[in-house]
Amino acid sequence: MDAGGDRLLHSSNIAVIREVYDSEYSPQCFSMELEKALESRCSIIVIEPSQLGDETARWITFGNYLHKTAVISGITSIVSGFAWADSFTPQAPLSIFSLLCTGLYTASWQFDHCVKYQVERDPRKLARLPILGALTSASPVVLVRKDDMHRKLLHCTVSLLSASLCIYRLYRTIK
Repeated sequence: MDAGGDRLLHSSNIAVIREVYDSEYSPQCFSMELEKALESRCSIIVIEPSQLGDETARWITFGNYLHKTAVISGITSIVSGFAWADSFTPQAPLSIFSLLCTGLYTASWQFDHCVKYQVERDPRKLARLPILGALTSASPVVLVRKDDMHRKLLHCTVSLLSASLCIYRLYRTIK
């Protein structure tokens, strides 16, 4: 199985976007090749063009930070609601921030094919790639397909729970 557990690892599940500049439209061709590889749900995608690889890695990393921020602020909101039961000051802003991060993540990444991929940075795992010897780039970006259902469920649940607890406390205070 591949690192994400989605599919068996065969050479047909690996896509390599080669850095070959044969026309002035090569960067657009690289982007189209990446889109095709993402849509075909390859287990591993190796991106040799450095600009495209860096942009893709930054996009995925930003999504990861947004997810983590939503979860951490949601959990902190829940904990602060129990720790300071007489004050909304820490709980409400954290809950709102968690909901905003979850909403932005859902709106921006839900339909993006990159959401199913993570950047592989572990040198031991990279060394085991069967295609590694045939690469022409010294530092390609390697994307590994992983199931993201648990992470989506986690940050949505935490954000909604923190908002629900905040609304419940507000209701009890007003009542």
